[in-house]
Amino acid sequence: MRYVYLVAAFLVVLTVSLLGFRGEQFTSAPMDVFPEWAFPGMKYQPKFRPQSSSTFFADGRADRPLPANVVPASLPLRADDAMYRGKDTAGAFVTTFPAGIIIDAKLMARGQERYLIYCAPCHGSLGDGNGVVKKYGVAATSYHDDRLRQMADGQIFDTITNGSPSKLMLSYADKLEPEDRWAVVAYVRALQRSRQGTAADVTDTAVRQSLGIR
Repeated sequence: MRYVYLVAAFLVVLTVSLLGFRGEQFTSAPMDVFPEWAFPGMKYQPKFRPQSSSTFFADGRADRPLPANVVPASLPLRADDAMYRGKDTAGAFVTTFPAGIIIDAKLMARGQERYLIYCAPCHGSLGDGNGVVKKYGVAATSYHDDRLRQMADGQIFDTITNGSPSKLMLSYADKLEPEDRWAVVAYVRALQRSRQGTAADVTDTAVRQSLGIR
C-alpha cells in the first residue's frame, strides 16, 4: 500500500510540473531556485540593456560602435583587392579581370541574366541608356560613350559595388555577389564590343559560314 501512495504522489508532482497552474495569476515573485547567498554571481550579473546609458564611456552610451575595418566572423576573408574591390595593391583600379574570374560562355550567360534583371531597366538591353525608366525622366548613361569605353574594368566593378559618384545609381552590392558583378562587367564589355566588331573578328570557320561571311 505504501508504494501506491508513493506512485500517486509522484504522478501528482509530475502532472503539476508538466502542466503547472495554467491561467493562474500570482502576485508574489517566483521561488528563487538559486539564491544569491548560495550561488553568488549566478543569477544577478551586472549588464547594460540595449540602448541604455552608461557613465563609464565618454559619449554616455552603453552600446559601443564597431571598431574600424571590422569584418563579421560569418563572412569569408576577402583579402583579394582585385576580386572584391576592383583595385590593385596600390589602390588603383585594375584594367583586367581578376585571376579568379574565368571568362567563358557560362560567365557571359550569368552576366547577361544579371544585367537584364538589374541594369537593363535603366541602361537598356543594348546598353545604350534607353531603358524603360527613360520615359519617366531618368537619364541613364550609355555604355557606348567613350568615357565608359575607356573606363577601367575595376572602376565599373566599383560603381556596381558602391554606386556612381553622383549617387544617381545606388549600390547593388546587396543584390549582386562579387563574382556576379564581374560577370556583369564582362557582359557590358561584350555590349561595347558589339558596336565596334567587324567581320574580321570572327575567326571560327564554322561560325563564319553560319553567318554567311566569306
